[in-house]
Amino acid sequence: MQLLKSLDELRGWRTQLKGTVALVPTMGNLHEGHLKLVDLAKQHADHVVVSIFVNPMQFGANEDLDSYPRTLDADCIALAERNATAVFAPTVADVYPRGLEQQTFIEVPGISEILCGASRPGHFRGVATIVAKLFNMVQPDVAIFGEKDFQQLQVIRLMTRDLSLPVDIIGMPTERANDGLALSSRNGYLSAEHRKIAPIIYQTLQHAAAEIRSGAAPEAALSHARKHLEDNGLRIDYLELRRRDDLAPAQVTDPQLVLLVAAYLGKTRLIDNLQFDR
Repeated sequence: MQLLKSLDELRGWRTQLKGTVALVPTMGNLHEGHLKLVDLAKQHADHVVVSIFVNPMQFGANEDLDSYPRTLDADCIALAERNATAVFAPTVADVYPRGLEQQTFIEVPGISEILCGASRPGHFRGVATIVAKLFNMVQPDVAIFGEKDFQQLQVIRLMTRDLSLPVDIIGMPTERANDGLALSSRNGYLSAEHRKIAPIIYQTLQHAAAEIRSGAAPEAALSHARKHLEDNGLRIDYLELRRRDDLAPAQVTDPQLVLLVAAYLGKTRLIDNLQFDR
Protein backbone atom coordinates (compact mmCIF):
# COMPACT_ATOMS: atom_id res chain seq x y z
CA MET A 1 0.00 0.00 0.00
CA GLN A 2 1.27 3.44 -0.95
CA LEU A 3 1.26 6.36 1.48
CA LEU A 4 1.11 9.61 -0.47
CA LYS A 5 1.64 12.75 1.60
CA SER A 6 1.61 15.45 -1.06
CA LEU A 7 -0.29 16.38 -4.19
CA ASP A 8 2.88 15.98 -6.27
CA GLU A 9 3.35 12.44 -4.95
CA LEU A 10 -0.28 11.62 -5.68
CA ARG A 11 -0.18 12.95 -9.22
CA GLY A 12 3.07 11.19 -10.03
CA TRP A 13 1.62 7.93 -8.74
CA ARG A 14 -1.74 8.47 -10.42
CA THR A 15 -0.30 9.00 -13.91
CA GLN A 16 1.25 5.52 -13.81
CA LEU A 17 -1.89 3.78 -12.54
CA LYS A 18 -3.95 1.61 -14.86
CA GLY A 19 -7.53 0.55 -14.25
CA THR A 20 -10.47 2.11 -12.44
CA VAL A 21 -10.15 3.98 -9.15
CA ALA A 22 -12.51 4.29 -6.19
CA LEU A 23 -12.07 7.07 -3.63
CA VAL A 24 -13.08 6.78 0.02
CA PRO A 25 -12.80 10.27 1.57
CA THR A 26 -12.30 10.28 5.35
CA MET A 27 -10.96 12.44 8.15
CA GLY A 28 -9.14 9.46 9.64
CA ASN A 29 -9.52 7.92 13.11
CA LEU A 30 -10.96 5.01 11.21
CA HIS A 31 -13.52 2.58 12.62
CA GLU A 32 -15.21 -0.48 11.16
CA GLY A 33 -17.71 1.69 9.28
CA HIS A 34 -14.88 3.33 7.34
CA LEU A 35 -13.27 -0.03 6.64
CA LYS A 36 -16.55 -1.40 5.29
CA LEU A 37 -16.53 1.53 2.83
CA VAL A 38 -13.16 0.25 1.62
CA ASP A 39 -14.59 -3.25 1.22
CA LEU A 40 -17.44 -1.85 -0.87
CA ALA A 41 -15.06 0.30 -2.92
CA LYS A 42 -13.07 -2.79 -3.90
CA GLN A 43 -16.22 -4.19 -5.48
CA HIS A 44 -16.53 -1.18 -7.77
CA ALA A 45 -12.98 -0.46 -8.94
CA ASP A 46 -9.55 -1.97 -9.54
CA HIS A 47 -7.86 0.34 -7.04
CA VAL A 48 -9.01 2.01 -3.81
CA VAL A 49 -7.59 5.32 -2.62
CA VAL A 50 -8.49 6.41 0.92
CA SER A 51 -7.97 10.08 1.67
CA ILE A 52 -7.25 11.09 5.26
CA PHE A 53 -7.58 14.82 5.83
CA VAL A 54 -9.09 16.69 8.77
CA ASN A 55 -10.64 19.50 6.76
CA PRO A 56 -10.52 22.84 8.61
CA MET A 57 -12.97 24.45 6.19
CA GLN A 58 -15.88 22.34 7.44
CA PHE A 59 -15.33 23.12 11.13
CA GLY A 60 -16.98 26.17 12.66
CA ALA A 61 -15.80 28.36 15.50
CA ASN A 62 -15.74 26.53 18.85
CA GLU A 63 -16.00 23.13 17.16
CA ASP A 64 -13.57 20.26 17.67
CA LEU A 65 -11.00 20.86 14.91
CA ASP A 66 -8.03 20.99 17.27
CA SER A 67 -9.12 18.01 19.35
CA TYR A 68 -10.33 15.83 16.46
CA PRO A 69 -8.38 12.56 16.81
CA ARG A 70 -5.54 12.09 14.33
CA THR A 71 -4.35 8.47 14.15
CA LEU A 72 -2.59 8.15 10.79
CA ASP A 73 -0.25 5.29 11.72
CA ALA A 74 -3.04 3.11 13.10
CA ASP A 75 -5.28 4.04 10.17
CA CYS A 76 -2.65 2.96 7.65
CA ILE A 77 -2.20 -0.40 9.39
CA ALA A 78 -5.96 -1.02 9.27
CA LEU A 79 -6.18 0.02 5.61
CA ALA A 80 -3.25 -2.19 4.62
CA GLU A 81 -5.05 -5.13 6.23
CA ARG A 82 -8.10 -4.27 4.09
CA ASN A 83 -5.91 -4.16 0.96
CA ALA A 84 -6.42 -0.53 0.08
CA THR A 85 -4.19 0.50 -2.80
CA ALA A 86 -3.11 3.87 -1.45
CA VAL A 87 -3.64 6.41 1.32
CA PHE A 88 -3.59 10.10 0.41
CA ALA A 89 -2.82 12.18 3.51
CA PRO A 90 -2.01 15.73 2.40
CA THR A 91 -1.17 18.70 4.62
CA VAL A 92 -3.43 21.70 5.07
CA ALA A 93 -0.85 23.80 3.22
CA ASP A 94 -1.00 21.41 0.26
CA VAL A 95 -4.79 21.49 0.10
CA TYR A 96 -5.24 25.21 0.81
CA PRO A 97 -1.98 26.84 -0.37
CA ARG A 98 -3.41 30.37 -0.21
CA GLY A 99 -5.10 29.80 3.15
CA LEU A 100 -8.76 29.39 3.95
CA GLU A 101 -9.58 33.09 3.63
CA GLN A 102 -8.38 33.17 0.00
CA GLN A 103 -9.68 29.75 -1.01
CA THR A 104 -12.18 29.46 -3.86
CA PHE A 105 -15.15 27.53 -2.53
CA ILE A 106 -18.18 25.57 -3.73
CA GLU A 107 -21.61 25.97 -2.21
CA VAL A 108 -24.66 23.84 -3.00
CA PRO A 109 -27.63 26.16 -2.44
CA GLY A 110 -30.75 25.28 -0.48
CA ILE A 111 -29.84 21.87 0.88
CA SER A 112 -26.69 23.26 2.52
CA GLU A 113 -28.61 25.68 4.75
CA ILE A 114 -31.06 23.29 6.42
CA LEU A 115 -30.71 20.76 9.25
CA CYS A 116 -26.97 20.43 10.01
CA GLY A 117 -26.34 23.38 7.72
CA ALA A 118 -28.53 25.61 9.90
CA SER A 119 -26.72 24.50 13.06
CA ARG A 120 -23.26 24.61 11.51
CA PRO A 121 -23.15 27.57 9.08
CA GLY A 122 -20.56 27.06 6.37
CA HIS A 123 -20.12 23.37 7.15
CA PHE A 124 -21.37 22.09 3.81
CA ARG A 125 -19.43 24.76 1.94
CA GLY A 126 -16.36 23.13 3.46
CA VAL A 127 -17.59 19.63 2.63
CA ALA A 128 -18.44 20.44 -0.99
CA THR A 129 -15.16 22.27 -1.53
CA ILE A 130 -12.90 19.54 -0.14
CA VAL A 131 -14.76 16.75 -1.93
CA ALA A 132 -14.55 18.60 -5.26
CA LYS A 133 -10.83 19.18 -4.65
CA LEU A 134 -10.29 15.51 -3.82
CA PHE A 135 -12.13 14.51 -7.00
CA ASN A 136 -9.81 16.77 -9.00
CA MET A 137 -6.72 15.47 -7.19
CA VAL A 138 -7.44 11.73 -7.21
CA GLN A 139 -9.49 11.58 -10.46
CA PRO A 140 -11.64 8.66 -9.26
CA ASP A 141 -14.25 6.84 -11.30
CA VAL A 142 -16.38 6.21 -8.22
CA ALA A 143 -16.53 7.58 -4.68
CA ILE A 144 -18.00 5.83 -1.64
CA PHE A 145 -19.72 7.61 1.25
CA GLY A 146 -21.56 6.35 4.31
CA GLU A 147 -25.26 7.07 4.69
CA LYS A 148 -24.91 8.04 8.35
CA ASP A 149 -24.09 11.55 7.13
CA PHE A 150 -27.17 11.46 4.92
CA GLN A 151 -27.40 15.20 4.30
CA GLN A 152 -23.72 15.28 3.39
CA LEU A 153 -24.27 12.45 0.91
CA GLN A 154 -27.14 14.33 -0.77
CA VAL A 155 -25.10 17.55 -0.90
CA ILE A 156 -22.27 15.66 -2.63
CA ARG A 157 -24.64 14.00 -5.08
CA LEU A 158 -26.13 17.36 -6.05
CA MET A 159 -22.73 19.00 -6.36
CA THR A 160 -21.42 16.18 -8.55
CA ARG A 161 -24.44 16.42 -10.81
CA ASP A 162 -24.50 20.23 -10.93
CA LEU A 163 -20.80 20.44 -11.84
CA SER A 164 -21.00 17.53 -14.33
CA LEU A 165 -18.22 15.70 -12.52
CA PRO A 166 -17.51 12.24 -14.00
CA VAL A 167 -17.68 10.43 -10.65
CA ASP A 168 -20.26 7.83 -9.68
CA ILE A 169 -21.43 8.46 -6.09
CA ILE A 170 -22.32 5.36 -4.08
CA GLY A 171 -23.81 5.43 -0.58
CA MET A 172 -23.36 2.60 1.89
CA PRO A 173 -25.86 1.83 4.68
CA THR A 174 -24.82 2.94 8.14
CA GLU A 175 -22.60 0.54 10.07
CA ARG A 176 -23.85 0.10 13.63
CA ALA A 177 -22.67 -1.33 16.91
CA ASN A 178 -24.55 -4.35 18.25
CA ASP A 179 -26.83 -2.06 20.28
CA GLY A 180 -27.75 0.03 17.22
CA LEU A 181 -25.56 3.09 17.75
CA ALA A 182 -24.25 4.42 14.44
CA LEU A 183 -20.47 4.09 14.32
CA SER A 184 -18.74 7.47 14.43
CA SER A 185 -15.32 8.79 15.34
CA ARG A 186 -17.08 11.16 17.74
CA ASN A 187 -18.47 8.24 19.75
CA GLY A 188 -15.05 8.22 21.39
CA TYR A 189 -15.98 11.49 23.10
CA LEU A 190 -18.85 9.81 24.99
CA SER A 191 -18.51 9.02 28.67
CA ALA A 192 -19.32 5.46 29.76
CA GLU A 193 -22.70 6.64 31.02
CA HIS A 194 -23.54 8.49 27.83
CA ARG A 195 -22.44 5.53 25.70
CA LYS A 196 -25.14 3.45 27.41
CA ILE A 197 -27.77 6.09 26.60
CA ALA A 198 -26.74 6.76 22.99
CA PRO A 199 -28.48 3.72 21.36
CA ILE A 200 -31.81 5.31 22.32
CA ILE A 201 -31.36 7.65 19.34
CA TYR A 202 -31.75 4.91 16.74
CA GLN A 203 -34.39 3.07 18.77
CA THR A 204 -36.44 6.28 18.84
CA LEU A 205 -36.14 6.72 15.08
CA GLN A 206 -37.32 3.14 14.55
CA HIS A 207 -40.34 3.70 16.78
CA ALA A 208 -41.26 6.98 15.09
CA ALA A 209 -41.00 5.42 11.62
CA ALA A 210 -43.22 2.54 12.71
CA GLU A 211 -45.82 5.01 14.00
CA ILE A 212 -45.83 6.95 10.73
CA ARG A 213 -46.05 3.79 8.63
CA SER A 214 -49.01 2.66 10.71
CA GLY A 215 -50.87 5.88 9.90
CA ALA A 216 -50.01 8.19 12.78
CA ALA A 217 -49.73 11.89 12.01
CA PRO A 218 -46.02 12.64 11.48
CA GLU A 219 -46.03 15.62 13.89
CA ALA A 220 -47.51 13.46 16.63
CA ALA A 221 -44.89 10.77 16.04
CA LEU A 222 -42.12 13.37 16.05
CA SER A 223 -43.47 14.95 19.22
CA HIS A 224 -43.43 11.57 20.98
CA ALA A 225 -39.89 10.96 19.72
CA ARG A 226 -38.61 14.34 20.89
CA LYS A 227 -40.08 13.83 24.35
CA HIS A 228 -38.55 10.36 24.61
CA LEU A 229 -35.10 11.66 23.70
CA GLU A 230 -35.32 14.59 26.08
CA ASP A 231 -36.60 12.37 28.90
CA ASN A 232 -33.44 10.28 28.47
CA GLY A 233 -31.12 13.26 28.78
CA LEU A 234 -30.53 14.24 25.16
CA ARG A 235 -30.60 17.84 23.99
CA ILE A 236 -32.16 17.92 20.53
CA ASP A 237 -30.69 20.04 17.78
CA TYR A 238 -33.27 18.85 15.26
CA LEU A 239 -35.52 15.88 14.58
CA GLU A 240 -37.19 16.09 11.18
CA LEU A 241 -39.12 14.04 8.65
CA ARG A 242 -37.97 14.86 5.13
CA ARG A 243 -38.39 13.74 1.55
CA ARG A 244 -35.47 11.47 0.83
CA ASP A 245 -34.12 12.73 -2.47
CA ASP A 246 -33.82 16.47 -1.77
CA LEU A 247 -34.56 16.72 2.00
CA ALA A 248 -37.53 19.00 1.41
CA PRO A 249 -40.23 18.85 4.13
CA ALA A 250 -42.20 15.64 3.67
CA GLN A 251 -45.68 15.87 2.16
CA VAL A 252 -48.47 13.34 2.57
CA THR A 253 -47.95 12.19 -1.04
CA ASP A 254 -44.21 11.48 -0.62
CA PRO A 255 -43.54 7.73 -0.45
CA GLN A 256 -39.77 7.77 0.16
CA LEU A 257 -38.93 9.39 3.48
CA VAL A 258 -36.06 9.86 5.88
CA LEU A 259 -36.03 10.74 9.57
CA LEU A 260 -32.98 12.80 10.51
CA VAL A 261 -31.78 13.69 13.98
CA ALA A 262 -28.96 15.57 15.63
CA ALA A 263 -28.75 15.59 19.40
CA TYR A 264 -26.25 16.26 22.14
CA LEU A 265 -25.21 13.90 24.90
CA GLY A 266 -23.18 16.12 27.15
CA LYS A 267 -20.91 18.02 24.77
CA THR A 268 -20.97 15.33 22.07
CA ARG A 269 -23.15 15.99 19.03
CA LEU A 270 -24.45 12.79 17.44
CA ILE A 271 -26.36 12.44 14.18
CA ASP A 272 -28.35 9.57 12.74
CA ASN A 273 -31.11 8.87 10.23
CA LEU A 274 -33.56 6.23 9.18
CA GLN A 275 -34.83 5.80 5.63
CA PHE A 276 -38.22 4.19 5.10
CA ASP A 277 -41.14 4.03 2.68
CA ARG A 278 -44.60 5.14 3.70
